[in-house]
Amino acid sequence: MGKALADAFPVCRDTFAEADAALGDALSRIIFEGPEDQLTLTSNQQPAILTVSIAAFRLLESRGLKPSFVAGHSLGEYSANVAAGTFRFGDAVAIVRRRGQYMQEAVPVGTGAMAAILGLDAEAVAEVCRDALKDVVGEGEVVSPANMNGGGQVAIAGSAAAVARACELAKARGARRAVPLQVSAPFHCALMKSAEVRLAPELRALDTQSPRVPVVANVDAALKRDAPGAIEALVAQVSSPVRWEAVVQRLASEGVTTYVEVGPGTVLSGLVKRIHRDATVVSFGSPDDLANVEALL
Repeated sequence: MGKALADAFPVCRDTFAEADAALGDALSRIIFEGPEDQLTLTSNQQPAILTVSIAAFRLLESRGLKPSFVAGHSLGEYSANVAAGTFRFGDAVAIVRRRGQYMQEAVPVGTGAMAAILGLDAEAVAEVCRDALKDVVGEGEVVSPANMNGGGQVAIAGSAAAVARACELAKARGARRAVPLQVSAPFHCALMKSAEVRLAPELRALDTQSPRVPVVANVDAALKRDAPGAIEALVAQVSSPVRWEAVVQRLASEGVTTYVEVGPGTVLSGLVKRIHRDATVVSFGSPDDLANVEALL
């Protein structure tokens, strides 16, 4: 991913080189060439997605795109803060690598899980999670909503056994599907608290400045207009659910009518269309997308 951007545009090529310099390794080679099992390691995947996203953003910025607000889903909130100028890209690449490592190390492999529950609203899924923990012998199991994505899509995360029970309960209560997710750790739940504790002082130590435009945070869908608020939202985000539906609803309430999904993939474009049905949504992740974005804007 991202290779066509780097081949075609110096501003994108320079972004990949900046990431390599910040990390002291050839991340760009893994992004462009793989192997896939290396790219999908959390410690590579997180800086890789951030780098492709910022390479694409810098190209749009160089051609006159000025967002009124920025937002991102989970890791994407770091890209949003870089785009807003809250902290430098090089610092962000380094800290999201450690974020990935801390999240991976928070839970032994195989003991946590995530699943997507389709066809139940967020409150029904929350109730399913609470009920999955009732009458459990012993303590310490966790399951809770992790991503409220809108359109009847809620991801849950927690202890593997509790997630499995919650999936069965959800299907019994009318969920269309309960799909196990292929993830390396149970993100955005209480099992990530140790990762949050490790990451918090590093986030708070970043060299920051007030964002140029408001950042809509995952944890509360509030507008973060100052650096401390934006940083604390990233701290809390590690073990808190991503309230993406609320984020898009907040953007809509602020008068946003046009969304540009910047970076690899088009998942968020689909979610936005389900939440804000009359909005205009376009994605930008390769040179082929540029004409569409420029024509729209």
